[in-house]
Amino acid sequence: MLPRIDAIRTARLVLRPFDADDVEDVWDYQREAVVARYMPWRERDRDEVAAAVRQMVTEDALSGEGDCLSLAVTDPGSGTVIGQVELVWLSETGGLGEIGFVFSPRFQGQGMATEAVRELLRLAFERLGLHRVVGRCVAGNSASAALLRRVGMRQEAHFVEGCLLKGRREDELVFAVLRSEWRRPQK
Repeated sequence: MLPRIDAIRTARLVLRPFDADDVEDVWDYQREAVVARYMPWRERDRDEVAAAVRQMVTEDALSGEGDCLSLAVTDPGSGTVIGQVELVWLSETGGLGEIGFVFSPRFQGQGMATEAVRELLRLAFERLGLHRVVGRCVAGNSASAALLRRVGMRQEAHFVEGCLLKGRREDELVFAVLRSEWRRPQK
């Protein structure tokens, strides 16, 4: 079990639960085609983002299998939400979880997503005690695949036409890391 998290500081970021005031910041990046390209949703309008944020506000702890923890990734100076990370508790008995992430294009390529995802893995392994965490992405999403590798995950599968994305069959890559591997020093 992982109780509600108030805020986690990394070297350059603050990860915290979402609140209703985050709609404008999230809409700023979720309305962009480049962000929605590999997501199950298309560019979102403000009402769709407001509904998504309302859902993420409720995802502030991991009480049991199937729960999702959604955290806003913010710039500590301005408080602006620059992205989001999530951890889903897939199996309590198996110690399995899955991570996901979405970032504003204005903050990509600066190592911030890597920093946030590393912190999410720390939560998964050190605080929740998971044994294995997976991450998935569409094969064409080379930036996400590279990030998953950077945080120490290895590619375990390439499923040909393994997912349906906006009515199209797409290849899917699956990455994973074990707690014992994650403890190794990261490059």
